Amino acid sequence: MTALTLSTSSAATVRADAVVVGVAKGAKGVVVAPGAEAVDKAFGGKLAAVLETLGASGAEGEVTKLPAADGLKAPVVLAVGLGEAPGKDDGYDNEALRRAAGSAARALTGSKKAGFALPVEDAEAAAAVSEGALLGAYSFTAYRSNGNGQNAKGGKKNDAKSAPLAEVALLGTKPRDKEIKAAAERSQALAAEINRARDLINMPPNDLDPKAFAAEAQAAAKEFGLKVEVLDEKALKKGGYGGLLGVGQGAEAPPRLVRIAHTHAKATKTLALVGKGITYDSGGISLKPAGHNETMKCDMSGAAAVFAAVVAAARLGLEVNVTGWLALAENMPSGSATRPGDVLTMYSGKTVEVLNTDAEGRLVLADALTRASEETPDAIVDVATLTGAMVLALGNRTFGIMANDDAFRTSVHEIAEEVGEQSWPMPMPSELRKGMDSPVADIANMGERMGGGLVAGLFLKEFVGEGITWAHLDIAGPAFHEGAPWGYTPKGGTGSAVRTLVRLAERTAAGDLG
Repeated sequence: MTALTLSTSSAATVRADAVVVGVAKGAKGVVVAPGAEAVDKAFGGKLAAVLETLGASGAEGEVTKLPAADGLKAPVVLAVGLGEAPGKDDGYDNEALRRAAGSAARALTGSKKAGFALPVEDAEAAAAVSEGALLGAYSFTAYRSNGNGQNAKGGKKNDAKSAPLAEVALLGTKPRDKEIKAAAERSQALAAEINRARDLINMPPNDLDPKAFAAEAQAAAKEFGLKVEVLDEKALKKGGYGGLLGVGQGAEAPPRLVRIAHTHAKATKTLALVGKGITYDSGGISLKPAGHNETMKCDMSGAAAVFAAVVAAARLGLEVNVTGWLALAENMPSGSATRPGDVLTMYSGKTVEVLNTDAEGRLVLADALTRASEETPDAIVDVATLTGAMVLALGNRTFGIMANDDAFRTSVHEIAEEVGEQSWPMPMPSELRKGMDSPVADIANMGERMGGGLVAGLFLKEFVGEGITWAHLDIAGPAFHEGAPWGYTPKGGTGSAVRTLVRLAERTAAGDLG
C-alpha cells in the first residue's frame, strides 16, 4: 500500500517526483489555493495565469501538469482542481479535498514520491487529503501477468510505470502535532481496510467462494486479535439456517456464516454489522438475463464492507464492541437449486415462499439478522447490494438508508454525508408489506414491483429482534464502479459504506448516539 508521511518541508523544498497544489474556480478565473504559496512565488506570482494559458479552469478533479520553475526541488508541479473557490471566511470542503487528492494520486501513477501541498488548515482537512490520496493510489493488479513483478512465464518484468504512487508526503504539517498525527494514523488504517474490501470485491469468484472468504476473515482475525467463528454447511444445517442453505444449495461451494468480533475492555455499547456476501450471483433458477452476470462477483460487497469495518475498529482500538456477521453463499442454478415456489424455514422459524431465486440476498441476511439479534446489540446495521430498484431510484453513486427508527436513520445519513459517502434516507411504507403475503407461508420473498427497494427493506425488518434499533444500507449503486475512475473512486470495487460504518462505531464509542 502507498506510504503516508508527514513532512515539515514546504512545496518549494520537498524532494519528490512532483509537488501537488490546489487551484479553484474564482469569480475572475483560476485561484491558487492555500498551501501553494511557495510554488506561486517560484512562478513569479503568475502560477494561475500560466495554468489558464494551459487551459486549466480549477474545475473539480481537473489535473494539469507543468515543469517546475526555478527554485523548486521537485521537477514537476501538478495542479488539481478543487471546484468553486470558497468565500473569504470559509475553508475548502473536506470532500473536495478528498477527491482532489485522489485525482492527483491517480495522475501520478508510476511515481515514487509526491509532496501534497493542498489546503490543510486542521486535522480534518489533513485526514481528507490523506484518505483521498491513499484511496486514489489504489490499483488491483493481482491477476495481471506482471502484477507481482513477473510476467506470465515467470521472468522479471519492469512495470514501474503502472505501479501506484509509492509515497504521499503531506507537506507543511507538524509531525509532532498530536491531532495531525492521529488523523494521519487513522487515515492509513481506514484506507488500508477500504482497500482490503476493494481487493475482495475485485477478486474473481473462482478464487473467492464462501469458504475462501471465511478463510480471509480467519487470517485477519489472527493478525489483529479478533474473535472469529465460522459455521460450515453442517453447522448451518444443524442450526436450521434455512435462508443461507436454501440460497447456497445449488452451488458446489457450500455457504458459510462468519462471526468476527472486535471487543474492548472498556466498551459499554455493542454494534452489530451484517453483510450480504453472495460471492457470485447468477440469479439461480430465476437466471439473470445476458449482460447482467458479468459483474456479479461484486454481490458480496456488503460483507466486504462489514469485514473491513470490524478490522478497522480493531486497528483503531475503538472503545466499542463491534460484531460482524458475514452471510456467505453462492447463488447458482443446478438440479439441487432452490426453485420458485419452494418454501424455506428460516433460522427464526418463519417460513418464506421463494417466488424469485434472484431475490436471494434478503434470505441470507434474514438468517444473519436473526442470529445477530440473539446477542441483543444496541443497534444493528446491515449492508447489501440488495436491489436494482435502489439504483433506479438513487443512481450509481448514492446508497439508500432505511431504518425502524427515524432518529437512527437520520444519524446514519448525517454520518455518511460527513465522511463523504453519498446517501439518502428512504421510507418504509407499511402498505407495501401486504404485497409479500403468501398463501402457503408466513411471508414471500417478493412483493410489489414498484418500490422494490423498499419492499426488500420491509422484508428484512421482519427478522430484526424486538426492540432492537436497526438500519439497512442498500449499496447496490455505489458498491461497484463500471465507468472510468474519478476522484479517489477506482474502476471496480469501491469499498462503499466502510467509512460510514467506522464513523458510526466511533460515534457509538463516544456515546454520541445515545
